[in-house]
Amino acid sequence: MAKDKLDSPPPLSDFQHASGKKGFDLASVDPQARPFSIGDKDADRAAVESLALELDALQNLFYADRRFKLLVILQGLDTSGKDGTVRDVFGRMSALGVHTVSWKVPTEPEREHDYLWRIHAQVPAAGDVTVFNRSHYEDVLVPVVNGWITPEQTRQRYAHINDFERMLTETGTIVCKFMLHISKDEQRQRLQERLDDPTKRWKFKLGDLEVRKQWDDYLTAYNAAISATGTSWAPWTIVPSDSKVQRNLMIATMMKATLNGLDLRFPTGDSALSGLKVD
Repeated sequence: MAKDKLDSPPPLSDFQHASGKKGFDLASVDPQARPFSIGDKDADRAAVESLALELDALQNLFYADRRFKLLVILQGLDTSGKDGTVRDVFGRMSALGVHTVSWKVPTEPEREHDYLWRIHAQVPAAGDVTVFNRSHYEDVLVPVVNGWITPEQTRQRYAHINDFERMLTETGTIVCKFMLHISKDEQRQRLQERLDDPTKRWKFKLGDLEVRKQWDDYLTAYNAAISATGTSWAPWTIVPSDSKVQRNLMIATMMKATLNGLDLRFPTGDSALSGLKVD
């Protein structure tokens, strides 16, 4: 029974928003849901480990093929598991062709350019997998919640982002966007764990509590951003993330499906090498 569930997970399209229409609501997705779970936590962990090994092999093929580029965008409220996803889903892949970019507050030189300038400089090259831990979507979240840009400027940025991502896809980049969706109570527990654990306390900042007070405002901003930028060329996938194992299992499953769908192949190589013997 468990194997049947692993072999036939629910359609990933059930969790995707690609309409570009208003009205998306994160409340429609239960952050505690475990749709990809096999039914046993140990079995789920084993499945994630197995998928991570498969992704390592697929990434090697992806790097050798070099016809595509892959950009993975991880968004989510604080403690939603962006770091954990990088470690547990992509951590087995070779550093040769996998790069992670963790986006922070723009520096002064970055502020002197348009907000997408620094993003474009970090998109993947041919054969590369680049994982964004946060992304350009911070520029339609933080400024919106804090009232730093007007509604008209926000709408302009949505259009900029859609055009930017369409340009990427039209020039060979596959864009996978994940919203790691956790509940407010789960965030409270994870923040408390950071405070209580000396090895994790360094991650905690007093400002995290101020941002937590803006929980509803951030959900509103996320709903608007996902509604405006969930497109056919770069849809959003909403990942229930109260369970860390479920989160990893779902994202690893999608990454495997994405890579398997590309008809990847190794280059034929130099014909002069056929039959060559090394002394």
